[in-house]
Amino acid sequence: MRKYFLFVLTLITPILTFAQQTTSEKIDATFKNYTSWFVDGIFYEIPFSETFQIPWVLIVLVGGAIYFTIYFKFINFTGFKTAIKVVQGQYEDIEKHGADTLYGDSTPNEDENIIETLRDDSADGEVSHFQALTAALSATVGLGNIAGVAVALSIGGPGATFWMIVAGFLGMASKFAECTLGVKYRDVGSDGTVYGGPMYYLKKGLGEKGFSGLGKVLAVVFAIFVIGGSFGGGNMFQANQAAAQFVKLFDIQNPNGGLYFGLVMAVLVAVVIIGGIKRIASVTEKIVPFMAGIYVLAALIILGVNYKHIGDAFGLIFEGAFSGLGIAGGLVGVMIQGVRRGAFSNEAGVGSAAIAHSAVRTKYPASEGIVALLEPFVDTVVICTMTALVIIITNYDGQFMEYGVPIKEGVELTATAFDTVIPHFSILLTVAVILFAFSTMISWSYYGMQGWVYLFGKGKVSDLLYKFLFLLFVVVGASISLGAVIDFSDAMIFAMVVPNIIGVVMLTPIIRRELNKYMNAINKKEDALEEGATDFTEHM
Repeated sequence: MRKYFLFVLTLITPILTFAQQTTSEKIDATFKNYTSWFVDGIFYEIPFSETFQIPWVLIVLVGGAIYFTIYFKFINFTGFKTAIKVVQGQYEDIEKHGADTLYGDSTPNEDENIIETLRDDSADGEVSHFQALTAALSATVGLGNIAGVAVALSIGGPGATFWMIVAGFLGMASKFAECTLGVKYRDVGSDGTVYGGPMYYLKKGLGEKGFSGLGKVLAVVFAIFVIGGSFGGGNMFQANQAAAQFVKLFDIQNPNGGLYFGLVMAVLVAVVIIGGIKRIASVTEKIVPFMAGIYVLAALIILGVNYKHIGDAFGLIFEGAFSGLGIAGGLVGVMIQGVRRGAFSNEAGVGSAAIAHSAVRTKYPASEGIVALLEPFVDTVVICTMTALVIIITNYDGQFMEYGVPIKEGVELTATAFDTVIPHFSILLTVAVILFAFSTMISWSYYGMQGWVYLFGKGKVSDLLYKFLFLLFVVVGASISLGAVIDFSDAMIFAMVVPNIIGVVMLTPIIRRELNKYMNAINKKEDALEEGATDFTEHM
């Protein structure tokens, strides 16, 4: 391990020193010349009038979410209570052994990859429901919740919060659908290692429906995009923002401050990602609840101190949501900003979360789909709304932000809002930003690795090559200007929407079948317990 670190550092240091000494602006400009067509295409805004435009990718995301919500009979609401029970482990016995084994469930398991009897009489998978949830949350809960909300409010005003919440609820259905498929069509290696995500359900699922050629093409396209997104938006952008916040907080004048920060971050990331999804999950299950808890607690303190203004804040949110007064684009402009921030924050429909959730231990794919629907709720409905309320209440008299006037530094504005009630909270916020960035990087490293393995095959050399490149980009991201590079990598993340949504929509009947199978298993257990049946686990 030590030799590996030294090897990485030996190679990275001269490369980054050269990058800093040369003109990162030239690198950025050159990169932009070759990639701007792709960025402009992915984020192209369809003009509906002179005052507002809607990015086509946002239409696909929201359109898919609405379709899934209706098709699955509002699973985002009806499945919420069940999701909590699953995370608590109340159905762990049937997910491990199968309801047919424990309670005489006659529902057959038709999936060739998730059989009822395995060599150790337990379910395939590497992590628990809670670990899979936190691993996926760690990739979405981050700078978007801190900086992105502030930017959305500056453009769309308080009313954007309402539509942000709506996007969060709709996204719950998308997460359910794609994560159910992630487990359904995953591959399990001879050593128990799980390989899953849209690449696998696009190829295998569409192949089952007679669209083998289309499935293979979409799977390869998705794999390419997820690798690019892992290097950029899931890595370099996170390292860049964390380094900038760290350097700014401690007023570091050394021009190599970003480089040194990047090297330290790369080592910490390496310690985690070399251990694979089990190590990643064990870290994220501790970091995500901790950092989210600290952030939400601080927000609750501010709301508690200003409890008299909470009603007024919600009044502004609802008034702004349906009037759009003073905001460019009016009502539609406010709606677009809120939905855009909500959709882009939780990544529902992008397909990335299905990769992490596919590693869960269970015999029923829909069990993890139900757990996954909690993700947009926590990320967008809870944390993003907390941030919005804090900003709206502390900025009630417009002392540090004018609605309708776009800002660029969202983290600084959010820090200002928190500092008005909790002095020097910006220091703790910087720690939160670094932790958010760290957890996002380690989760996206797993996403990118899965795409890499799908394209280039499984093996230690291939794995190490990807991890080396990922660590290199950690340091690159912390060290140089990344304008066009980040635009391109973000475009790759949201380009994942196209192949993913096409596949998930075509496979919705299979998802519904898996949902019915799991709910029948739950009902079988509950009926048996009501009749006084002895729980099988007591005799194990």
